[in-house]
Amino acid sequence: MPRMAPLLSLEEAQQRILERVVALPPERVPLDAAAGRVLADPAAALVDLPPFDSSAMDGFALRAADTPGRLPVVARIAAGRPAPRGLEGGEAMAIATGGAVPGGADAVIPIEYVVDHGNEVEIGQAVEVGANVRPQGGDVRRGEPLVAAGTVLGAAQIGALAAAGVPDIISARRPRAAVLATGSELRPPGAELEPGEIYDANGVILATQLASAGAEVERLEPVADDEAAHRGALETGLRADVLVSSGGVSVGPHDLVRSVGAELGVEEVFWGVAVKPGKPLWFGVRDRTLVFGVPGNPVSALVCFELFVRPAVLALQGAGAPLPRFEPGTLARGIRRNPVRTELVRARSRVGDGAVELEPLGGQDSHMIARAAGADVLVLVPAGEGELDAGAAVSFLRLA
Repeated sequence: MPRMAPLLSLEEAQQRILERVVALPPERVPLDAAAGRVLADPAAALVDLPPFDSSAMDGFALRAADTPGRLPVVARIAAGRPAPRGLEGGEAMAIATGGAVPGGADAVIPIEYVVDHGNEVEIGQAVEVGANVRPQGGDVRRGEPLVAAGTVLGAAQIGALAAAGVPDIISARRPRAAVLATGSELRPPGAELEPGEIYDANGVILATQLASAGAEVERLEPVADDEAAHRGALETGLRADVLVSSGGVSVGPHDLVRSVGAELGVEEVFWGVAVKPGKPLWFGVRDRTLVFGVPGNPVSALVCFELFVRPAVLALQGAGAPLPRFEPGTLARGIRRNPVRTELVRARSRVGDGAVELEPLGGQDSHMIARAAGADVLVLVPAGEGELDAGAAVSFLRLA
């Protein structure tokens, strides 16, 4: 039977993966199709934002020096329409929120702070210069940086780009990813199970995770424990930028992914990580295709994706910070440590006393995907002796 080399640490495995990633070529993407894309080049504002002095309130534009007092209303300014002329001293103009503040005005008083007599307004208090006026370029000036390269675009970034007049962006193309579940025992959900058969959960788990990382996903048909079937399926999957297979990477007689992958020219980068669940993780490359063999237990597949595959998919797209983002929290109850492997423990998070408290779930075996459905975080438990007590400071990763 093949033997694993000394297991890599979590950090060593991540480093070796990212060293083999070659960013995908860029393409121009319309802004309305850019959600989740990674910006390849920094984006700058095409206009001042706001593009003109605008009113922050429904009210009256005026000169602060004319307040308090009683002023004639000489015009009414709607949003999207310019003032008919500049404002003279001793005058006021009604103005809508977002309306262009007329030249000569230096403040806006909200409508609720005046007595409106129709053609005149009575202002009983002094107004400060600049009150309720959004100055031109107060948010960003034309040509100034708006969103940095390597940023994953969400609603806030896309909104800023749109407001600053940016119609499209340059982004690495979406990675093409193939998912292959292996095992003669697998059947699609909904089929009738015969003795010894199980439903394929890994295929849909991995496809869902890949899509959430920005990939275009192709699910290949699950393959039986047969060399010819593996060869054909893996050859198809190797046409993608990323191939993720589940099962078949341990040391049993039916674990064929590594050997068949080697026959097809996949260079093995490593096999085995000091992580629980996920020890038999396999990673290799063929040309620019990244090849991951994740263990067949569903929770192992879920965890390995978040720790190792998602960073690679993000790095292919040029993400500036592709590694998992761990956050600080405290344990709600104690956890026994694994002497030799870093462990990712499924838990439920809650906020208490200003901190995130983490309640480990019962049933941490790697086949217990039903129990994992109740988790919203993975708690990082470093290898070591003894137990982490309730209240101990730990790091956790939110499940996407």
